[in-house]
Amino acid sequence: MKHLVKILFSVITIILLTSNCAKKGRPDGGKKDSLAPLMVTATPPYKSIHFKSNKIKISFDEYITLKNITQQLVISPPLKYLPTITPQGTPSKSITIKLLDTLKPNTTYTFNFGNSIEDNNEGNKLPRFKYIFSTGSYIDSLKIHGTVKDAFDKEFEKNISVLLYKVDSSYTDSIIYKQKPNYVTNTLDSSLFNITNIQKGKYLLIALKDVSNNYLFNPKEDKIGVYKRFITLPKDSIIESSITLFKETPIFNLARPKELSKGKITFGFEGDKEGMNIEVLSAVPTDFKSISKFEKGKDTLNYWHSKINNDSLKFKVTVKNFIDTVTVYLRSKKIDSLKINSNVTQTLHLKDTLTLVSNNPIIAIDTSKVIFIDKDTIKIPYTNLISKNNNKIQFLFDKKHKTRYKLTLLPQALTDILKTQNDTLNYNFSTKEPDDYGSIILKVNNQSKSPLIVELLTPSKLTLVQRYFTSESKTLNFDLLAPGKYIIRVIIDKNNNGKWDSGNYLRKQVPEKVIYHTDIFDIRSNWHLQDIKITIN
Repeated sequence: MKHLVKILFSVITIILLTSNCAKKGRPDGGKKDSLAPLMVTATPPYKSIHFKSNKIKISFDEYITLKNITQQLVISPPLKYLPTITPQGTPSKSITIKLLDTLKPNTTYTFNFGNSIEDNNEGNKLPRFKYIFSTGSYIDSLKIHGTVKDAFDKEFEKNISVLLYKVDSSYTDSIIYKQKPNYVTNTLDSSLFNITNIQKGKYLLIALKDVSNNYLFNPKEDKIGVYKRFITLPKDSIIESSITLFKETPIFNLARPKELSKGKITFGFEGDKEGMNIEVLSAVPTDFKSISKFEKGKDTLNYWHSKINNDSLKFKVTVKNFIDTVTVYLRSKKIDSLKINSNVTQTLHLKDTLTLVSNNPIIAIDTSKVIFIDKDTIKIPYTNLISKNNNKIQFLFDKKHKTRYKLTLLPQALTDILKTQNDTLNYNFSTKEPDDYGSIILKVNNQSKSPLIVELLTPSKLTLVQRYFTSESKTLNFDLLAPGKYIIRVIIDKNNNGKWDSGNYLRKQVPEKVIYHTDIFDIRSNWHLQDIKITIN
């Protein structure tokens, strides 16, 4: 029996020792590998000339894996058919590229793997690894580098394609819509770009937020940026100013309108909505009422109408040179109940206005059913305003510091266009002392000779806090600011229409310039930042 136990013990010991020896990875306590993999050999060799192969094998000094290769790999000039690359998802000491496209003669090709190659053990990346070859007798060596920024947003967008089109006898402005570029690169996760191995010549340089990833400009979905002039290589190897990305405002186009609920129709559209007008062509009762308002943040116009017996409504839609007639069939039986929300939860800031927001337009307020009192149950004199542009009711009153208020709307105080009314609504809130707030005194030096739109924003969501319009150098006071972080944005409003205007590629129209102050201002209670300056050129 003892002999059998010894045999079993020996077998178990051997199994354990064998399994420990076979365990893969770095021994405990060993130095962590921090080095990126290295290319050892390539077939055909790196920077081959007279390249004629349809298969490339690249070997490394350790096991590697490919991560996000379809997003990371950039081939310049672009190929019509993407190559197959193996293996993917499994560790290997080599990768094989099978070309499925016919290569152009006398052309230098660059396969930029971005950050897709990393070692299998520690995940150390081999940044921007390139494999280069030429179908001609030499490797093109010219290059260009620069930066890309957004025309309106402060933060840069990732994965921007930067394209070069050769300007020769066949070049036209429309080339970017229907033909792939001669050279391409990608910014990946930065705002920098670098195109290498370019032939001598004259080029159009553009940047593209290429949603379809096809290197063709689609104005409906892509952002575009165009360098201010053609570049000539080797002269222009460094771009002295950023390429500015913008989204074109498309030509107005109307989507098919539809009834959302009884008494509410939505008109979807794309493009510039300025001057959009909706006219009813159908015969309607003399007491027929309608209200139309744009929905914030969406390309939608909501149209509410009073109760009618029609089974359809015919409309004429006009926007500048656009005219169309549409018919909406009325089938809904359910009316949206009236919903009211307030912009105040607990505190009404001294700079803010007490505002109620409704889902349907309010057409009547019965003030006898509105009770507005302070902490001592004293009635508060107020004025109510119904907004023409939004479903909002504002209550204007003389706010006292550090005071509690209560606003009560009894049933049927509010009536909307569909003749629905509210249930009882109660809002309790208070104000603060001026010392609970801070301020920013901004000195604007306007050298642009154009009107300015100066905005104070929250840095995270770029929510507008305060706005000034000025055409001259001026000191602006952003006062009664709640504690928090703020940034300043200035729009050079060249056409003086009170808003930012984007660009247009074919019209050679550049977007209006937007400048952000370099600082983020951290405001605390009773803090007053003075002598903050910004110069607009």
